[in-house]
Amino acid sequence: MKKIGLISRCDRDDVLALVNDIVRHLKSKAVVLIDPRTAEKLNQKGTPLAEMRRAGAEFIVSIGGDGTVLRGLQKMDDPLPVLGINMGTIGFLVDVNPEEALDVIDKVLSGFEVEERSRLAVKVNDENLPPATNEVVILTASPAKMLSYRIFVDNSQLEELRADGAVFATPTGSTAYAMSAGGPIVDPRVDGTVIVPLAPFKLSSRPWVVPAKSEIRVELTVPEKEAVLVIDGHYTRKIKEDDTILIAKADKPARFVKTREGGFYEKVRSKLA
Repeated sequence: MKKIGLISRCDRDDVLALVNDIVRHLKSKAVVLIDPRTAEKLNQKGTPLAEMRRAGAEFIVSIGGDGTVLRGLQKMDDPLPVLGINMGTIGFLVDVNPEEALDVIDKVLSGFEVEERSRLAVKVNDENLPPATNEVVILTASPAKMLSYRIFVDNSQLEELRADGAVFATPTGSTAYAMSAGGPIVDPRVDGTVIVPLAPFKLSSRPWVVPAKSEIRVELTVPEKEAVLVIDGHYTRKIKEDDTILIAKADKPARFVKTREGGFYEKVRSKLA
């Protein structure tokens, strides 16, 4: 019998009701491995997401919004394909509506295509941080007080400026925080990284798109000013002047179960109009 993983935003009754429906529907069709937080709500035994590949899961069903997907991907070094059921708001990473969830899961069980999306590997000094599917954001830790920093791309200085921070986004993340900060929308097929300064105090400062294979280095330049590094809106870490932040293309991509044809431009038109 096939095995699939299941994660959810388990703080809402409507989400848990759909989880129950899916588990019951799949009882005779597949073994469902449920993440521990969701499993606790259902009084069942859970399987950590990081162990689901080793346990034999072929793909992950994520029930919630984009945040649920991003949290799940952060926990997988070599991500399983994710099938997103949209119980959130805009939902750029979750293509399936709740009312069609059971039919789509049945179709996927009989075979599916995988779409790969690049991720960003992040290091602070020698410490590896969780990879980013959407973006890495560096922000001032003191509201209304700017940071001063330098950005290097493959050891060449790209920018030195004062600003509230900067966003470093994948093409997938170009429609998230980076877009709101004035960055370009980038087709996921483009192999690049988007760099967007946040409220820069410099008229000539503009967003950049650099090759994804580049190594990006960020250095804070003003002593005693703390900053915060945020990955995909979930992982947060304080950084300071003598820390070196390195951002590069991750070895393992995010993977998604492909459920629709032609999707990206149509999705941008329908969700961002």
